[in-house]
Amino acid sequence: MKMSVREARAQFAMALAAVENGESVTITKNGKAVAELNPPKKKGGINWEKLAEVRKEFGWENATVEFDPAFDDPAVSRKLLGLDP
Repeated sequence: MKMSVREARAQFAMALAAVENGESVTITKNGKAVAELNPPKKKGGINWEKLAEVRKEFGWENATVEFDPAFDDPAVSRKLLGLDP
């Protein structure tokens, strides 16, 4: 959604409602973008789309990872975490 500075002042509640619904609002002055209102970025988790882009960029999209069967052993986890001397 685009709106002028004047519109943004007069209809801020509407702009905020749009942002709450996940939409970005671009505020313009004399036809040029001067600000954007965006929903907050989600914190944590994995950005699967970005991961797919990076894998493709490096030619890893078909790569697989194999772990040693001992990896699931609780003793290995304790050792890696420094819980066992």
